[in-house]
Amino acid sequence: MTGQRLQVPRLEGVSREQFMQHLYPQRKPLVLEGIDLGTCTSKWTVDYLSQVGGTKEVKIHVATVEQMDFISKNFVYRTLPFDKLVQRAAEEKHKEFFISEDEKYYLRSLGEDPRKDVADIRKQFPLLEGDIKFPEFFKEEQFFSSVFRISSPRLQLWTHYDVMDNFLVQVTGKKRVTLFSPRDAQYLYLSGTKSEVLNIDNPDLAKYPLFSKARRYECTLEAGDVLFIPALWFHNVISEEFGVGVNVFWKHLPSECYDKTDTYGNKDPKAASRAAQILDRALKTLAELPEEYRDFYARRMVLHIQDKAYSKNFE
Repeated sequence: MTGQRLQVPRLEGVSREQFMQHLYPQRKPLVLEGIDLGTCTSKWTVDYLSQVGGTKEVKIHVATVEQMDFISKNFVYRTLPFDKLVQRAAEEKHKEFFISEDEKYYLRSLGEDPRKDVADIRKQFPLLEGDIKFPEFFKEEQFFSSVFRISSPRLQLWTHYDVMDNFLVQVTGKKRVTLFSPRDAQYLYLSGTKSEVLNIDNPDLAKYPLFSKARRYECTLEAGDVLFIPALWFHNVISEEFGVGVNVFWKHLPSECYDKTDTYGNKDPKAASRAAQILDRALKTLAELPEEYRDFYARRMVLHIQDKAYSKNFE
């Protein structure tokens, strides 16, 4: 049995002022309904995207299973023209395929040079730009990236966190999103920014016993819904049907806090990375002591960290 299940609140017709003053400071997920997203919610059919999105080559994940795992990499990377990707992702069975006729596709759009450029739908797909309006709840200079996401039906994306705030705009189709609070990180069996627990609905509790303590926040996104995912909140996404989403990431910390080489929005802030390196050095130093002493001083260090760095204002 998994832990407590909570519904992500839904609010309709939220203004920028209401969001920034009352909702944003709570740092909790929220589904916003009735936001003006432009004509994309009605226009972006398979045919329209195929025609207007063009034949630009895009890098995609191809998987033969529904649960994608970034840690063991149970998928392959391939490239397809954008129009072909849209057509294939909307099909159940494929006449043309890379691995199997029922393979699944996932696009997370990239910048022109992914090592240097962030994804921005307005630059990579200029003919679609006029159809979509981003929720204007942050300042233009805070904008970081806008990421096109296209997924085959039933494909599940691994649980992970990002270091920037983002809006997941569900343009067409339907997604189920499960979120976990940053406070529950200790129950998620992390490897970097990703959780090792793939099957969150039926987890192997013999292997991952603490996972049952993690509180789940759940919502279903329909076309036109916008999910606010605060930075550091873990999220797991299942596309219940073929659909198109756009993530809009923005910097809510001062720019200098972020790693300049981060084009995905998932590298830890510079101060966090430095702290982790210092901690590694401290642990190497502790290893010079016999076990009894190492254990004693390590426990004191943990208490010291809790005392100095843990937030006092949690539920």
